[in-house]
Amino acid sequence: MDVNRSTAERAASEKRSDELDDVADRDELRSRFDMLLQELRVSLPGVQVLSAFLLTAPFSARFQDLDTAGRRAFGVALTASMLSVICLMTPTMLHRLGMRRDRSRRLSIAIATLVAGLVFLAVALMSALWGIARFVFGDTLAWLIITPVGVLLAALWIVTPLTLHRRRST
Repeated sequence: MDVNRSTAERAASEKRSDELDDVADRDELRSRFDMLLQELRVSLPGVQVLSAFLLTAPFSARFQDLDTAGRRAFGVALTASMLSVICLMTPTMLHRLGMRRDRSRRLSIAIATLVAGLVFLAVALMSALWGIARFVFGDTLAWLIITPVGVLLAALWIVTPLTLHRRRST
């Protein structure tokens, strides 16, 4: 009996979230949602610190020294960080307020908003870094600073997961 159950659990764990049945795969859906919420507990504090910093920056004495490009970079970073917080908080809201019977759909939406939140976070990080590096070091060094950061971000957040996904699919 345990052999059959472990085989069934393994089969469920290989399915995409939208392929899972709300009743038959309830434990797998719960497990995945719990794991997603744990991931959020790790990433959300950093996003909130970035957002808090961006919200207080205009009140600093040197903020008035920003030129138009610096203000635009700040605006992009601020907007992207707020969108990131909203997207990353959405799975928690779905967990607390979402319909319990629609577990598969809730998980699919939570995963999509988590990914969107991380994309917005990447935009916020890159635009904040560019704006600060440009303000402190000038245009040329700002581009030299953000280029390796952007390459590493793309490699670790996009290329590596997609490569692992392709390997698992084949």
